[in-house]
Amino acid sequence: MRILVLEDETRIAEQIEKALVTAAYSVDRCCCIEDAVLLTKTEVFDAIIADRMLPDGDAIQFVASLRSKGSDIPILMLTARDAIEDRIDGLESGADDYLIKPFALSELVARMRALLRRPGSAFGKLETVGQLTFDFNARTATVNGVPLPLPRHELLVLENLIRNRGHVVTKEDLLDKVYGLEIPESNTIPVHIHNLRRKFKQLNAGLEVHTFRGLGYMLESL
Repeated sequence: MRILVLEDETRIAEQIEKALVTAAYSVDRCCCIEDAVLLTKTEVFDAIIADRMLPDGDAIQFVASLRSKGSDIPILMLTARDAIEDRIDGLESGADDYLIKPFALSELVARMRALLRRPGSAFGKLETVGQLTFDFNARTATVNGVPLPLPRHELLVLENLIRNRGHVVTKEDLLDKVYGLEIPESNTIPVHIHNLRRKFKQLNAGLEVHTFRGLGYMLESL
């Protein structure tokens, strides 16, 4: 899951990013509406966290613009403005939830999980492939009931393969979903795939990740 954080206060943005990364999300950050507009036109995100008051305007306008174009991406709005009228304005603009500053990072993560559990999202359900069960809400995997501990990036690779099982996922798509705007080493995805294959074999997960040269990877049960 890839989340865009639109926040101009660097310290707060860094804290939010750290909390989300710890919860195994991929995070991209920007500090103004102009950059957010550009990113949502060129990149694909699963959710947005947006501070309301930004250097170049009110994020309500950004949210309303997304909704007017048919976007149903989950949006959590942050603000120091706690008047009821302000909250109503934010929700009526198209935001799905509203969190008042200061807030607990644990609550922010919990609210984001709740938004991603709503109908139409991959979150909030268990998916079983072979002998492996993936919990999209808890961000955990088990094989025959035994926990399969995975580093964050491997977990994100596995999540995307499961969401697209039976279909080829390109290396570029995996890089985009797992690393966002970061630029990892060129062999990073193949290394993650190799590690997943090794762990599947060790635990008799009944899974295989097929490589289609020049195309990408596909997860299938054996």
